[in-house]
Amino acid sequence: MVRTVVFVVPAGVHLLDLAGPAQVFSTAHDLVGDYRLAYVGDGPVRCHQGIPLILDEHWPVLGARDIVVVPGWRVGNGPAPRPFPVGTLDRIRAHHAGGGRVASVCAGAFALADSGLLDGRRATTHHDVQDELARYRPAVDVVRDVLFVPDGRVYTSAGIASGIDLALHLVAEDHGPAVAARVARTLVVPARRNGSAPQASVMLRHRDHLADTVHRALDVLDARFADPLPLDELAAALGVSPRTLTRRFHAATGTTPLRYQHELRLEKAGELQAQGWSQDAAARAVGFTDGRMLRRLRSKPA
Repeated sequence: MVRTVVFVVPAGVHLLDLAGPAQVFSTAHDLVGDYRLAYVGDGPVRCHQGIPLILDEHWPVLGARDIVVVPGWRVGNGPAPRPFPVGTLDRIRAHHAGGGRVASVCAGAFALADSGLLDGRRATTHHDVQDELARYRPAVDVVRDVLFVPDGRVYTSAGIASGIDLALHLVAEDHGPAVAARVARTLVVPARRNGSAPQASVMLRHRDHLADTVHRALDVLDARFADPLPLDELAAALGVSPRTLTRRFHAATGTTPLRYQHELRLEKAGELQAQGWSQDAAARAVGFTDGRMLRRLRSKPA
C-alpha cells in the first residue's frame, strides 16, 4: 500500500529543506514503489532562492501510514515569521492525532510548536534558531547541536542537509536500513547519519578562521586522515617549519594537527560503527591498529 508524503510548503521556503527530503522519498519510491508525494500550500509561492513553486491548495486524504513534512524557511536575525494559518496547523495536529507521523526541517519546527505538537517533547532545529525556539515555546525540550530528534511520531531536524538524514531515517523505519542505504548510495550522499551526530562536523568546527596555511594543512589532513602523517612531513608539504605550523594551527583552531587528525578518525569511526561495523574494524579503517586506541581517545576529556 502506497504511503503519501505531504510537504506543507511555506512562502520563502528554503529549496534544499524541501528538495532534499523530497528527493529521498522519490528515490525510495523508484526502488520500492511505496511513496506518493504531494505539495500543499496557499497557492503559488516563491522559495527563498527565487524559484516559483506551484502548490495544491487541497490536501489529499491521509491515513496513519502517511507522513506530513514541514520544510523550513529563512528566519534571519529577528523572530521567526509564522507562515501558516490556524487551519493548516489544525490539519497537521489532526494528522498526528489520527496516528500519522509528522516531521519538520529547520524552522519548520516553529510550525509544529505552533500546532502544540512539540509541547513536552524533545525537538531540535537549526543551531541559529535553537535559542529562539526555546524562548518562543518553553514547553519544548530543545535538544541542541544534533541532526534530528525522533520523539514518538514527531520528528524534527536541524535543517538544510539534515532534512536528508531525517528522510533517510523515516525510509529506514518503513523499509529497513538496507533500503535507506541504497537510497543514500543512489543520491551520492553519506550513508544515513545517526540523529545524535553534531550539526557541525569536525571539519566545519575548525574552519572558522582566515589562516591560509592552516586551511591548507586542514585540506591535507582531511584527505589523508587515515594515513600516518608525521608533523615534519606535513610542515614540509606546506613550506613551513614544524614549530611554525604547530603555533599557527593552535592559534587558529585551538588544537594541534595530531589531535585534529584523531578527532577526524574518531568521527569517521563513529559513522562506520553506526552502520554496523565492529569497533576493531572501524578503528583499522580510519588508521588505528585496533579498537584500543579508539577506546583510549574516547575516554579522554574533550
